[in-house]
Amino acid sequence: MSIASSEPDYKKQAAEKALQFVQEGQIIGLGDGSTMLHLAEFIVADKSLAASLTFTSSSAKTSNRLSDLGVRVLPPSELAKIDRYFDGCDQFDRELNALKSGGGIHTIEKIVAGMAGEFILVGDAEKYSEQLSTRFPVVIEIIPAAVSSVIAQLQETFPAIVYHLRQNPASTEAAINERGNYLLNVTFNVLPELAFLNTFIKLLPGVVDHSLFYRLASKAVVAGPDGVIVMYPAAIA
Repeated sequence: MSIASSEPDYKKQAAEKALQFVQEGQIIGLGDGSTMLHLAEFIVADKSLAASLTFTSSSAKTSNRLSDLGVRVLPPSELAKIDRYFDGCDQFDRELNALKSGGGIHTIEKIVAGMAGEFILVGDAEKYSEQLSTRFPVVIEIIPAAVSSVIAQLQETFPAIVYHLRQNPASTEAAINERGNYLLNVTFNVLPELAFLNTFIKLLPGVVDHSLFYRLASKAVVAGPDGVIVMYPAAIA
């Protein structure tokens, strides 16, 4: 006989709290992961609200789930702007800078975040750190012709980095994403100043985008042992 876990589901609690920021008639973007699936289900539970909304997503999995739930879903390519975009992250700091490295879909996530009138992080309190750390890599999407050049320029500027191309699980070859590009995981011994890092990587020829979301989020809905709170970016000196 199995015993149900009594531990609270902080992701679900955060998703329920985030529902307050969804308003009738809006175009809503949802990212990837279980927290976003929880939020989708909370929205759809209010049939009147759900019927008034248009959805889009940076994630094929989330898009498929939204379609299964019977709501209106459009691809980001058919939209010029959206009202709010909700997504999780691997880690975020007091200024709501975030690293979204795990899924490797940061380019489309950043496109949708940039389309949004407001980008809201949603998740559990374990993702919060006063400052971003080197626990997660910065992932860089690179067109194949530029891989060696980008790596050389990164090594010249940050000699202590450790890097590797993401591999195809079924072979020893580097993985190619749906846009035909490579994903390079870069781990720093000390994370550089974020404003510099954000700009430096973006300006390397051949880089499509990277997984540091610098000053894009306007608030974060976070659940943990101390309850569910809404966080805003700390004042920047």
